[in-house]
Amino acid sequence: MKKLMKKISFAMVGIMASVPAMAAVNYNNVLCKLATEFNGIFSMLRLLAFIGAGMSIAGWAWGYIKAGKVDIQKEVSEKGVGLLVGFVLLFSIGTILTVFMSMAGQGGSLGCVQNFFE
Repeated sequence: MKKLMKKISFAMVGIMASVPAMAAVNYNNVLCKLATEFNGIFSMLRLLAFIGAGMSIAGWAWGYIKAGKVDIQKEVSEKGVGLLVGFVLLFSIGTILTVFMSMAGQGGSLGCVQNFFE
C-alpha cells in the first residue's frame, strides 16, 4: 500500500508539473462579483460570528461569577474544550470574513472598486 501511494503521489506531482498553468485567468473579477453580491450576507455572518464568540465567553465568565467558586478540573472536563473550540471557530469565521471583505474592498489586494464598509 505504501508503494502504491508513493507511485500515485509521484504521478500527481508529474501531472501538475506538466499541465499548463491555469493561473492566467483572472479570478479577482469573480471574487469581486461574489463580494458584491453577498455583501449583506457576509456582513451579517461576520457580525453573528463575533457576537456568538463574545456571548460564549461571557456566558462562561458569568457562570464563574454566579457560582462564587470555581472547580477547574470539573469545569474543564465538562465544557472547557468544547467552549474553547466553539469560541475559536466562531472567532476564526468572523476574522476570515473580515479579511476577505477588506481584500475585496476599495484599495484591497483584489483590486475591487467598491467599499463594503461604508
